[in-house]
Amino acid sequence: MGALSEKRNVKPSQTPSLGAWVEAGPRVRWRVWAPGHQRVEVVLYDAKGAPGRTLSMTPEAEGCFGAVLEGQGAGVRYKLRVDGEGPFPDPWSRSQPEGVHGPSEVVTADFAWTDAGWKGVAPPSLVLYEVHVGTATPEGTFEALIPRLPQLKQLGITALELMPVASFPGRHNWGYDGVDLFAPAQVYGGPQGLRRLVDAAHGAGLAVVLDAVYNHFGPDGNYLRAFSPHYFTGRHHTPWGDAVNYDGEHSRFVREMVLSNVEMWIRDYHLDGLRLDAAHAIVDDGAPHLLTEISARARASAPGRHVVLIAEDERNERKLMLPASEGGHGLDGVWADDFHHQMRRAFAGDSESYYQDYTGSAEDLARTLVKGWFYEGQPSKNLGHARGTKAEGLEPWRFVYCIQNHDQVGNRPLGERLGHDVSPAAFRAMSTLLLASPYTPLLFMGQEWNASTPFLYFTDHHAELGRLVTEGRRREFAGFSRFAGEEVPDPQAEDTFTRSRLDWREAQRPEHAGVLALYRELLALRASDPALTDARRGAHDARAVGPDALVLERRGGGQVLQVLVALRGEVEHAVPADAQVVLWSDAPRFGGDVSSPPLTGGKVRLRGPGAVIVRSADTKRG
Repeated sequence: MGALSEKRNVKPSQTPSLGAWVEAGPRVRWRVWAPGHQRVEVVLYDAKGAPGRTLSMTPEAEGCFGAVLEGQGAGVRYKLRVDGEGPFPDPWSRSQPEGVHGPSEVVTADFAWTDAGWKGVAPPSLVLYEVHVGTATPEGTFEALIPRLPQLKQLGITALELMPVASFPGRHNWGYDGVDLFAPAQVYGGPQGLRRLVDAAHGAGLAVVLDAVYNHFGPDGNYLRAFSPHYFTGRHHTPWGDAVNYDGEHSRFVREMVLSNVEMWIRDYHLDGLRLDAAHAIVDDGAPHLLTEISARARASAPGRHVVLIAEDERNERKLMLPASEGGHGLDGVWADDFHHQMRRAFAGDSESYYQDYTGSAEDLARTLVKGWFYEGQPSKNLGHARGTKAEGLEPWRFVYCIQNHDQVGNRPLGERLGHDVSPAAFRAMSTLLLASPYTPLLFMGQEWNASTPFLYFTDHHAELGRLVTEGRRREFAGFSRFAGEEVPDPQAEDTFTRSRLDWREAQRPEHAGVLALYRELLALRASDPALTDARRGAHDARAVGPDALVLERRGGGQVLQVLVALRGEVEHAVPADAQVVLWSDAPRFGGDVSSPPLTGGKVRLRGPGAVIVRSADTKRG
């Protein structure tokens, strides 16, 4: 395979590969990759945003151009002109204070960090809390999240998972249309705002994981093609068009763009890891695979710290989590959506699109809990081919489980949260099973009190692109019988964004306070009970109890915890004579109406939907 198979450097460097940075002197140095072009210039901008002095860049090796500005440092604003075209923002810019179409800004990584003793959170201890910065608070900024950190820590969260924060077009966006990978969005508070949030989170004992998008780049504000056509390739395709060129001719700088970005987030922003969006769409036929290099570069960027790398990948591919020495990519974990899909089918009745591959039966849900994911090579009716690989041998903490996330809420036409489609009793039962499982739980912001605010799909593109997005969004749901006649909100409308803001005041209202109490109690139990802290393979089991219930067993510390979940109807289940009830989801303190423990005469009697946890001695252990 020639150049595609050659070994590639994964060592971190303090000097950026491309972009602009400050050197001693002081001076600003630029380096731009623009192969095939004859002339590249730096256009400097004044404080009022007007273009001024121009610097000619000197051709260098491998299609690069360089320039130096003496006597200047952080704060210099500039654009780049290529063969007389433009000027354009720098696609390797570290700051875009006026948005993705405005001048780039030279910044440094200087910050008064207070987290010198921070070692991160061990991956088996992760409890993830997914946050969209722009809608998590009324202000929609990094710093506005800081006052919320103590209550998240008290809840039992161990890590924030931020949806993408790389600069995107307009005032609000989910972030998956990002175009300036290195520049934290100014509308959220820019580079310093992100550093303040991460430093404060570490001070509160919380890790911060960032959702990073390397499978495609957004269209609005994307100036990569102005510098080189080699950033993309027609050899591979993704749902978003031509794939990023990670394995073809001239791909070295394209790969380095991603690897330098990984390094920057971990080293310069002290982030504790990355969630890699749609890793199955990162197409690379070379060796080593880009995912393997991402893993190596990330860990090399933070010696002595836990760095966690989690893939969103629909293939159920074990190779992602195997070490490189065994032919794997060396990632820590993967979003395992089979659990979510079985739970939605069981409790909410979803059956169209990918849900047609799931029965939601007690037997299939139990099988998913035993394995980690459900599909291990069986044919998928939705895909039309086999899906998945064996999960055996992979530790349970490597599988990220959820009952809702940004995709599963926001990709519904009306942005309805789970609580909109299931009863309060079902929501409590689903939450109990999620948090008592041996798998890494992910909560979507506000889930802990069963928030009622929607999370809609919103954008702020220019008029032409915005119209296409709106039309496409409405076509997407036209074929779903469940949503027939529904008016899909316009992603471009200001109201679509403002309606998606989380209302933290809800947590104190009686109809929500009970759910919050349940989450606090379950997460405290998860962190302290020996049967729940043991997440090794073989320390748990699950089985159906008739057609309408299942039991999950957790073992540890000489104890057995049984989690009985009734999907529907009346369920009766025999338990050991010494069994004691730990909690039941319909207790009044959780918002339910069952005042007495549902255990009498050695049997648990449960009305579905509902859940109960009982503890007994582990006689098998002896």
